[in-house]
Amino acid sequence: MGAPLEHITVYTAAHIHTMDQGRPDASAVAVSNGRIVSVGSIESIEPWLRRYPHSIDDRYSDKVLMPGFIDPHTHLRLSGTYMGLEYVGPIESAAPDGLRKGLPTRDAVLNQLRALAAEHSNPDVPITAWGYDPASQSGHLDRDMLDQVSDTVPIWVIAYAPHIVYVNSPMLELIGVDDDSVGHGIGRYPDGRLNGWFVETEATARATRPVADMIYGPDSGRAAIDRMGAVAKAAGVTTTADLVWGMADGFEPEWEDHASAMSEGTLPLRMFMIPFEPKLVREFGDDMLDFLASKTQQGDDRLNTHGVKYVNDGSYPSMTLVMNEPGYLDEDTAHTGEVPWENMVERMLPFWKAGVQIHSHANGDRTLDMTLDTLEALQRIHPRFDHRFTVEHYCLSSPSQARRLAALGGQASVNIYFVHFRAQLHADHGFGPDRSEATARLGSLERARVPFALHSDFNLVVTPLSPLLAAWCAVNRIGADGETVLAPGEKISVDSALRAITIDAAYILNRDDRLGSIEVGKHADFTVLNDDPYQVNPNDLRDIEVHDTVLAGESTN
Repeated sequence: MGAPLEHITVYTAAHIHTMDQGRPDASAVAVSNGRIVSVGSIESIEPWLRRYPHSIDDRYSDKVLMPGFIDPHTHLRLSGTYMGLEYVGPIESAAPDGLRKGLPTRDAVLNQLRALAAEHSNPDVPITAWGYDPASQSGHLDRDMLDQVSDTVPIWVIAYAPHIVYVNSPMLELIGVDDDSVGHGIGRYPDGRLNGWFVETEATARATRPVADMIYGPDSGRAAIDRMGAVAKAAGVTTTADLVWGMADGFEPEWEDHASAMSEGTLPLRMFMIPFEPKLVREFGDDMLDFLASKTQQGDDRLNTHGVKYVNDGSYPSMTLVMNEPGYLDEDTAHTGEVPWENMVERMLPFWKAGVQIHSHANGDRTLDMTLDTLEALQRIHPRFDHRFTVEHYCLSSPSQARRLAALGGQASVNIYFVHFRAQLHADHGFGPDRSEATARLGSLERARVPFALHSDFNLVVTPLSPLLAAWCAVNRIGADGETVLAPGEKISVDSALRAITIDAAYILNRDDRLGSIEVGKHADFTVLNDDPYQVNPNDLRDIEVHDTVLAGESTN
């Protein structure tokens, strides 16, 4: 039984889209104790109003209400810490001291690093920079290029999609590697020399140890959450999930940063912490499931654990994902994740048997094949219903893979932003025109009846955080040139796109019983819009302004 109803607040609106297909439209919603009491009109909810003290709140009477937007895959804390570093990315980016301009080319980046090295007063302290994008900035950096910038000052540059760290020779010495070193993801030139690349989590963690105190300094995580929480709220997000909990500063510090931000009102969201499996295994071993159970007990409706995350290949923008034939246009820069593919079934099986939802990162279509093989093997060993095994990103795929995912009972959380922001770029950089045009095949998923949601991966890829922009990308599939429609058969309807940022996103996180639609008994989380996404021209979806969000029945403004 819930708390007794002492007072009901009724929010009125010009239109309420409930995302409940049986009762899709309303003009009033009654809330109490953070939950929805009734949905309909002032007249239809009158039986409740006769029985309990109530007030009518008309502040949104000329607005449109939707369920609070859900982005099921972000990295608010981790990405926010990078914003304190020197910025060398291609697009304008927010920073603690205001907006920073982008650098259009690799030469511009190298010149910026030269200027920083010239002004650097202590050669023992590395220069740390963030945001490099090899596809849009004329190719990868490497050790020899960075040695030409400085062969005395250590230089450490992490890509915008932080699957690659680039360093120079002095930084290699600080990291403690040489030509005889071995390890997954340590890059080399064709002659065997170290090329200054550290690719994927095991290698990037190794490269980051000497600069960890600079990047993850005291209070940096909490400051990052405060900054990024404000960005998410402005975009209308009321629920999200951190998909690499524990990877940066550890499980407890990262949990406490989120808890304190919520208690002090700077993170007006619900947050689900999804642990990074390699870190969980290293830190807790056989006790990993007990640790997750204890944190679930500690958590609540605002902050809690959820599932487990595997990273199985590289990045779409960094061009390190793993593809099937014919592979990359030029040099093959693919990398797998930290867990060897041949060990994947063994590593996932304890979580699978325990009923823990698995989130499996797969950007490339070859990685997707491996992921589907793994899911099939898990089902054969220990059959399960409603497991909600989720493929994360789902960038490069085929219609046959969508059908196979459906047959195995899986689902997808898809980064649709790449269709607009990256696909045309990668037609000639990395992936070729066919795969690039068909990035994020939502139409194929829908035809195969695979549940899917839209996510941003914010801010670890060169795209913004905006669920309405994600919906616009899904509905229109317009390339970066503003004209070309990419793979028109992969478009989806406005209704499907809006479901993918509300009720279907809640389903992906296994929270559709309490989030994602405006239904009696669910959390009273709403996104308040200035225009109606069902009424505007689909080309104008991304231009709709978010007026406010409501969390647990209270305005966050």
